Order: sequence, then structure tokens, then C-alpha cells
Amino acid sequence: MSTPSRAAASVAAEARWFIRRACAGDFPALAGLWRRSVEATHDFLLPGDLERIGAEVATVYLPGLGEVWLAEEGGRPAGFLGCDGPHVEMLFVKPELFGRGVGGALLRHARNRHGALRLEVNEQNARALAFYQRQGFVITGRSALDSAGRPYPLLHLAWRA
Repeated sequence: MSTPSRAAASVAAEARWFIRRACAGDFPALAGLWRRSVEATHDFLLPGDLERIGAEVATVYLPGLGEVWLAEEGGRPAGFLGCDGPHVEMLFVKPELFGRGVGGALLRHARNRHGALRLEVNEQNARALAFYQRQGFVITGRSALDSAGRPYPLLHLAWRA
């Protein structure tokens, strides 16, 4: 018996997620998803910073983005991607769905809309960096501070076609 090709498996995984544009009514649930994802991946954040950032996800960060795309499984949020044109500002997935294709499906959706993408990832988030590199991103630079001037170094990445 033959096994499905990698491409066929990818198509099957992608069909699992329904991707739609998020609306303001989705933002509270996405903020909760953000929190769970960050708690699972950003152990380097100071508790005060986690609280400050988390308090503004639904009210400042998500509404300020050009586009927010929501991946759903069975009508429930599985992950989301926020971007301004080709710049991915945030990509978060429910921790129990890490490695299941949600993030890749969202990136492909954004790439289909905007072409070559770019983004930043926290240098301390080795899991996310490895994910982006598997998706075809390469490091193009580094900043010692995050965009708010906090001591969380960022790696700048660009998708190579």
C-alpha cells in the first residue's frame, strides 16, 4: 500500500481549516487565543509585559491591523494571522494545534494575497523561528529591542520565493 505524497498530505491538512477575515466581534476570542499561545511559547516575557501587551490585543493591536485572518476548525478559532500588506504582524495558533498545519495554512493564505511576505520573530522564540524557516523564510536582520523599545531582540525575516 502506498502512502500519500507530502503534497497530498498538505492539501488534506489545508482543507481542514476554514480561513475567513476576522471581524471586531472575533477579537475577544482571538485575544484569549493569543494569551494561551504566548504563555506556551514566550517564557522569556516578563509578567508585567505579558499583562500590558495582553490588555491591548483585542482593543489596540487587532483593530489597528490592515487584515486579520482567522483559521477555524468546526467553527472554532484555531489560529489567526494579522498583517499590513505583505508584513505579517502576528501569527498565533492554539497550543494544542501546534504542528498541525494551521500556521502554514494562514501563511499560504497571506502569501497568495500579498506575494513575498516579511515579518519579525522574537529571537528567544526558537520554535517559531524554526517554523518560519521551514516555511521558506530567511533572516535578513536583527534588532536589539522590540518595536516598543523593550529588551526582546527581534529577528527580521523575509520569504524567499
